Amino acid sequence: METALTRLVGIRHPVVQTGMGWVAGPRLVSAAANAGALGILASATMTLDHLREAIREVRSRTDAPFGVNLRADAGDAGERVRIIVDEGVRVASFALAPSRELIAELKEAGVVVVPSVGARRHAEKVAAWGADAVIVQGGEGGGHTGEVATTVLLPQVVDAVDIPVVAAGGFHDGRGLVAALAYGAAGIAMGTRFLLTSDSTVPAAVKAKYLAATVRDVTVTTAVDGLPHRMLRTDFVDSLERSGRAR
Repeated sequence: METALTRLVGIRHPVVQTGMGWVAGPRLVSAAANAGALGILASATMTLDHLREAIREVRSRTDAPFGVNLRADAGDAGERVRIIVDEGVRVASFALAPSRELIAELKEAGVVVVPSVGARRHAEKVAAWGADAVIVQGGEGGGHTGEVATTVLLPQVVDAVDIPVVAAGGFHDGRGLVAALAYGAAGIAMGTRFLLTSDSTVPAAVKAKYLAATVRDVTVTTAVDGLPHRMLRTDFVDSLERSGRAR
């Protein structure tokens, strides 16, 4: 299937495997890339040396394009960008909107820049700064997430920018891809769905917890780090939500 996303990054299917910390390592990323999707390494949980090693390991496993995700607010973001450039990585994605300077540096080196956003105004800002595409995550997304539902946010962003828009938040199968394309997106990005694959290094017992969970077993909480976080409801999460500031 050809879309603006597949043409932009050179993949066979309009599907992105997102950069999940401690999960999106070389094995999962290379497997996603070999299957025709865009695999993205999660660099925020890696040291600089580990990141360089991981990039080289992915390249040893696949000839397909892949990306690296990083936090734009990291103190060493500039050094990570230079590693991406030096190692010839095809795509740089960002958990937070990168600065105009970082975007310019990457684009000058021929790297495709794809920030993740959770609001229309953020998409407009990075598009004006030269981002090549944008991943738009609605409130259904796992991990850190926003408050606006994907079905509300996605068409707003599609109408607001002229760059390819990748939909994220609540997608897990072909029906979701068709729906996203109908809204005008150029593809979908998935995290939890890839976390559950055989190439994910997440322990089988954890995967079983996810698969056994119902909609009522998922919660959005700010008790972990102060930001809205969609996760499985566990005894630990419940204890955090019951705790006062002193505890």
